[in-house]
Amino acid sequence: MKRNRRVFVIVFIIFTAIVILITIDMGRRTTAPWNKRRQLERALPTEIDNTAADTLIDTTAIPTDSL
Repeated sequence: MKRNRRVFVIVFIIFTAIVILITIDMGRRTTAPWNKRRQLERALPTEIDNTAADTLIDTTAIPTDSL
């Protein structure tokens, strides 16, 4: 009976540790409803005049009209 109890305790501790790690990971990746505005500011930073920077334009490409 001691061996079964030891196995149970070890499995319980491992399971609890995994659940705690998953909970911490989920907590770090999500944003609380009252912080949604801050999340948007982090994802899409704006310039001083409050206009969003256009990130879709490739400024490193060679212009095709000058060829």
